[in-house]
Amino acid sequence: MLTLRERQINAIKQMLNLNSQQPKALAAEPVWKILIYDRVGQDIISPIISIKELRELGVTLHVQLHSDRDSIPDVPAIYFCLPTDENLDRIQQDFSNGLYDVYHLNFLAPITRSKIENLAAAALHAGCVANIHRVYDQYVNFISLEDDFFILKHQQSDQLSYYAINRANTRDEEMEALMDSIVDSLFALFVTLGNVPIIRCPRNSAAEMVARKLEKKLRENLWDARANLFHMDATQAGGGVFSFQRPVLLLLDRNMDLATPLHHTWSYQALVHDVLDLGLNLVYVEDETASAGARKKPKACDLDRNDRFWMTHKGSPFPTVAEAIQEELESYRNSEEEIKRLKTSMGIEGESDIAFSLVNDTTARLTNAVNSLPQLMEKKRLIDMHTKIATAILNFIKARRLDSFFEIEEKVMSKQTLDRPLLDLLRDGEFGQAEDKLRLYIIYFICAQQLPESEQERLKEALQAAGCDLTALAYVQRWKGIMNRSPSISQATQYEGGGTKTVSMFTKLVSQGSSFVMEGVKNLVVKRHNLPVTKITEQVMECRSNAETDDYLYLDPKLLKGGDVLPKNRAPFQDAVVFMVGGGNYIEYQNLVDFIKQKQTSNVQRRIIYGASTLTNARQFLKELSALGGEIQSPTATS
Repeated sequence: MLTLRERQINAIKQMLNLNSQQPKALAAEPVWKILIYDRVGQDIISPIISIKELRELGVTLHVQLHSDRDSIPDVPAIYFCLPTDENLDRIQQDFSNGLYDVYHLNFLAPITRSKIENLAAAALHAGCVANIHRVYDQYVNFISLEDDFFILKHQQSDQLSYYAINRANTRDEEMEALMDSIVDSLFALFVTLGNVPIIRCPRNSAAEMVARKLEKKLRENLWDARANLFHMDATQAGGGVFSFQRPVLLLLDRNMDLATPLHHTWSYQALVHDVLDLGLNLVYVEDETASAGARKKPKACDLDRNDRFWMTHKGSPFPTVAEAIQEELESYRNSEEEIKRLKTSMGIEGESDIAFSLVNDTTARLTNAVNSLPQLMEKKRLIDMHTKIATAILNFIKARRLDSFFEIEEKVMSKQTLDRPLLDLLRDGEFGQAEDKLRLYIIYFICAQQLPESEQERLKEALQAAGCDLTALAYVQRWKGIMNRSPSISQATQYEGGGTKTVSMFTKLVSQGSSFVMEGVKNLVVKRHNLPVTKITEQVMECRSNAETDDYLYLDPKLLKGGDVLPKNRAPFQDAVVFMVGGGNYIEYQNLVDFIKQKQTSNVQRRIIYGASTLTNARQFLKELSALGGEIQSPTATS
């Protein structure tokens, strides 16, 4: 069964093959072509298809739509962009300049009737109607970062951010446009999956607006006999990504949990995102090997699915990753030693039979070893890359005491008593940066049942003394007040951090003389626990009766007159798409991955796809909270 990512890749490869089925025989020479995309198209393609793969598909040149381009005759030009006015104007300009002989126009979202008529008029005027071979609506307007993880926007993602959805002075038409943009992408997602979901979401939230609009769009498409995109065509025999059962789409609002996006983390992928700004599976790490005096240039590291080490360890705790890198390095050194040893043993003197048979045996082994050299070189490159990334993370952990922050926050979330009072920690000048202290305090404030005013003031003074900008707190306080009034969600009770235990100090690393100097970093083992998102997902998938999720909307686009209440005796769902309106993070993604792994049995395959309007790390999320807090403190200043 194909994953979401694989289906998106297939759709794009088919587009690059001029929208015809890919030939089975790989020997067939590809048609050479050029690819012209806008920024959105670039963001969609870059995490899933490498430049090398583009070359194999016959793409000799890939350029931005709005860059200066020269005329290239005799080669098909594939356009891959949104049908915005700006993009269409540029395409019309290309028509009138006669840049290409063959045009294949692929729009990321359906193009409206009026826009396509304007485009046709421009083509007629430019006299290039015969050159336009195909115009397609491609339903791929989302970004697949993993097999089971997607986001809607990367560049200009602030258009769909938590701030954009929650700011005080958003006009109705802006909100409508924002919601429509999310709905269009989710609709494209389900067209790619080939399934019509059942939609569940909390009432009276941004998620409900998305749910109602998406249900309407899906229903209209299903009942439109000519344009139905969910027909079982021959290529999709066997349904979509999921089994014959329909998936549940759980739409959630970021407001349900503001603590997790600010939480310090301990797993590899989430740490890379938190401290090194991972974006579209690319991370830039400063090159330490630069010669003295030279400016350190950030080096791009591509963390993709062909990297076996990354796929195995991206969800592992950091100490485990450091140990695994060390083990990989040892095994690489052993292979290297083996080749060296074989080379020296080739110099056997004497022509005796024994020597000859030895040489023959050694030659075979050496040939074997030499043949495995490319794999060895690739292994070495990946080890070096992960060593570089892990060293950069380790420096941050030490400088900012991230291990201690993670441990304290887990204790706060699981209602354990702290070893040192929070006030002491915030006043300690040696303990972390101002931003880390602010994140810790907000989590403490959210998770505490009741915080006396006097204690709040003392903690705020300590934060100010540490150099924190407290603008965000105005918004968090208002948010908590609203949340505590809503009966279904009591913020303080929904967290159950797993707590941690410190195991014996990195024995392997210390004994093997590792390249990682781990002194002073705690080797924390996290106990398995479910975050609020995962708890709700479990209740919705199991169709269990629960005070919090019973009130959720239940929308089925396949029913002509559907209610919005969960039917009695509904069978549990095997598959779910969990979508966070207002921004997601790797912490929740990893928690859902761990949860579904536990639920697998030999005869039941269950799957969860996690998605979010944007992907934010704690620093970006704090900025958004500060912007919202600023609006509360000086409402007149914003217009």
